[in-house]
Amino acid sequence: MGANNGKQYGSEGKGSSSISSDISSSTDHTPTKALKNVATTEGLETSTRTLSTPSPGLILPSKSSSLSSPALSSNGNETNSSSSSSAHTETVAVIHPQPGVHSRSRQSKSHHYAPINLLPDHTLLQIFSHLPTNQLCRCARVCRRWYNLAWDPRLWSTIRLTGELLHADRAIRVLTHRLCQDTPNVCLTLETVVVNGCKRLTDRGLHILAQCCPELRRLEVAGCYNISNDAVFEVVSRCPNLEHLDLSGCSKVTCISLTQEASLQLSPMHGQQISIHFLDMTDCFSLEDEGLRTIASHCPRLTHLYLRRCSRLTDEALRHLALHCPSIRELSLSDCRLVGDFGLREVARLEGCLRYLSVAHCTRITDVGVRYVARYCPRLRYLNARGCEGLTDHGLGHLARSCPKLKSLDVGKCPLVSDSGLEQLAMYCQGLRRVSLRACESVTGRGLKALAANCCELQLLNVQDCEVSPEALRFVRRHCRRCIIEHTNPAFY
Repeated sequence: MGANNGKQYGSEGKGSSSISSDISSSTDHTPTKALKNVATTEGLETSTRTLSTPSPGLILPSKSSSLSSPALSSNGNETNSSSSSSAHTETVAVIHPQPGVHSRSRQSKSHHYAPINLLPDHTLLQIFSHLPTNQLCRCARVCRRWYNLAWDPRLWSTIRLTGELLHADRAIRVLTHRLCQDTPNVCLTLETVVVNGCKRLTDRGLHILAQCCPELRRLEVAGCYNISNDAVFEVVSRCPNLEHLDLSGCSKVTCISLTQEASLQLSPMHGQQISIHFLDMTDCFSLEDEGLRTIASHCPRLTHLYLRRCSRLTDEALRHLALHCPSIRELSLSDCRLVGDFGLREVARLEGCLRYLSVAHCTRITDVGVRYVARYCPRLRYLNARGCEGLTDHGLGHLARSCPKLKSLDVGKCPLVSDSGLEQLAMYCQGLRRVSLRACESVTGRGLKALAANCCELQLLNVQDCEVSPEALRFVRRHCRRCIIEHTNPAFY
């Protein structure tokens, strides 16, 4: 019976092979042991010769590795390891035969008639469409039918990889190789790649994406600090449809531009434009004014730009930004401590487009800069001025009168903001939903009562470290029943 089952399963998968890998750990002083699931010599030759299936194991850790190195959980998140030798771990690729090539003693006829196999293909495809990349690769190893369904191109518009120890370059190489099987050297289905936190990702991985995925629209490589300008240039040059780029934490990236080859191929009428709309360069510490000028001149379609903690940027950089990118709707300059009132005057040139502005901890900003923004950006919905100690009730009054559609305001740690400013907000910005007054020493119950009485849609109020009475907080709760009050007053509950 076992032999018959083996023949049945073997005939089902005859003539094809797959590559998978397991993440195992080893140390420099200990030789790598042979793994139990290594294919036989004959199977190895077959798998190596056809090279038709990418490696789920590059994404999925083996059971043996989970004891000595961080691995991925079933949902794709990284789990912590209890072994002290995890710092010396490395990824080892192991070649497996495709499901159906070799029979296994544990399989029986009941496996082929499992209830889930009664489902039609379109139903299984719908189920598979909700699985993350690592689980989809695991499904491809169950049987020949699941293998064919799991690699349906419709399921591969997105690839998500996670894990600090993941050999991301190798994973991208084998996945794109498999996805290019029907359309040699090009993957037309892949539009989104997310490899956030894959610290072993290098320029080689991005070069593969640039060469194989011309339809790429979204790329997230947050925390991949080995990425450099060359790889980014290659991606934006070869992927003309790229709209969303997250480079936060890529400290080596100092600029975004086309490669010299791509620039020469463009006609003067077309210009050297990049189609990016969303760009996040948070914690790109090496970004300077000249780099931002180049970005602005090459990315005129930007609508969302986040430059948090790019501490080398000055007011001069914002002049180029307003000149070349007039469509910016969201702009974050948090912790750019060299930005001051002159920079906000340049930002104000964005006028009616600007909806979101964050200048938290930009200590050089005062009422003067806020007045520029309030006057020329009347459609502003969100302002974060936390830690701008030069902001007073006078600037808050200009903001309230000029931006009546304001929905969210953070003026925490602004010691010169008092009840007078809050009363003007309550009078002109009655649609406020989120207000943070944390550590505003001059705010008392009078200002809070004015807000609560006029801003009935208030959903969040932060008054931590403020000298407000429990009676004032109860007044807010009575008038704004949906409001969450964050406070540090033990007498209010």
